[in-house]
Amino acid sequence: MLISEFAKATELPVDTIRFYISKGLLKPERSAKGGSNPYQLFSQEDVTAARMIRLQQTLGYSLREIQALNDAYRAGESSPARTVEILQAQIARLEERKAALDAALSFLRGKVDWIRAGKPDTAPQLEDYRC
Repeated sequence: MLISEFAKATELPVDTIRFYISKGLLKPERSAKGGSNPYQLFSQEDVTAARMIRLQQTLGYSLREIQALNDAYRAGESSPARTVEILQAQIARLEERKAALDAALSFLRGKVDWIRAGKPDTAPQLEDYRC
């Protein structure tokens, strides 16, 4: 598919797609058509890659980290053990972030409950929560 179709399929602006390409996050095929500026052809795998990039950004990964993960994943494609290792590392990192978010939510909920109760005693302290 061409970039306009890819933009529709991924719900990404064309400028964002071009940015991802310039950073090496997406690597579309080049067509023989287009003369000195060949068309970029995107596959369904590119759609999946773009969605993964957006997911990883949502999860707080920097573009540099995403690039490193994608490179490592591509390098390990022929090795199921390496692919599992990379995915396990991502899972561990996300579990750490989840624990921090859960602690932050507990603190904020405790603070809301404390305020609703008329601020009895001392307020919940952030240091009592592992964020």
